[in-house]
Amino acid sequence: MSKIADVRPSPIAGRGWYEGDPRKLARQVDDYLSQADEPELDGEVLALIAPHAGHIYSGATAGYAFRCVKGCHFDLVAVISPLHRGFPTSALLTTAHQAYQTPLGAIPVDHQALFALAKALEASQLKLAAVAYDEEHSLEIELPFLQRALTGEFRLLPVMIASQEPAVAYSLGDALAEVLPGRNALMVASTDLSHYRTESEADKLDAEMLSHIGRFSPQGVFQAELSGAGAACGVAAVAAVLTAAKALGGRRVHVLHHSTSGDVTGDHDQVVGYGAAAVVK
Repeated sequence: MSKIADVRPSPIAGRGWYEGDPRKLARQVDDYLSQADEPELDGEVLALIAPHAGHIYSGATAGYAFRCVKGCHFDLVAVISPLHRGFPTSALLTTAHQAYQTPLGAIPVDHQALFALAKALEASQLKLAAVAYDEEHSLEIELPFLQRALTGEFRLLPVMIASQEPAVAYSLGDALAEVLPGRNALMVASTDLSHYRTESEADKLDAEMLSHIGRFSPQGVFQAELSGAGAACGVAAVAAVLTAAKALGGRRVHVLHHSTSGDVTGDHDQVVGYGAAAVVK
């Protein structure tokens, strides 16, 4: 059996998702951060909600989320994302590698924090399965923004959610709230909003989903998704992070920005929606 590489190589850099050249990538991400409006927040940032399409499509909106932590330092960043394909045998997955590679460098994985999270999940009879060489873009796409926005080194707690069951999301949120206290930590929920609707339909669906996010309601987020009134492919990631943030002293959610792919492509007949938000304590 071949040995698993210590560093997870990027399967998406330079392949349409984001720049493969480190200088171009750094410049592009810095531009997204600098072009986003300075947020008016009334507290310390505890968590972010950011989109995960290719940077050319959703990078401008992602910039609004990560602008909130520009110049900040965190020891640990928990990135919670959906799993779009593969590895269906477990509801929750993480990496078997020691680090994630992007063109901007390697980000070490905090396996001590992952072990603690796995122990905390045992109360809900959930397992955190480790996988190697995954091709999931929705977690990795956030990493260059973290690398350019944050100061100093940080370690990563990566979780991919394969199940859209509310109970799984709430249990993960509870487990994160058990593990993160005492750590200088940031949470990031990775999600896009509605998919392949007309611009007018997307605006309505996205506004409904963002309204529940703005109300700090993980239950409302799921209600919107299950009723069809709103849509988010990372609904479970959002609900998990909102659940954890409430338990960790979160006071308010600021919805920062909304856009669609039509803003970039000019095609308003089939768009994908993107939103950015920040939770403060």
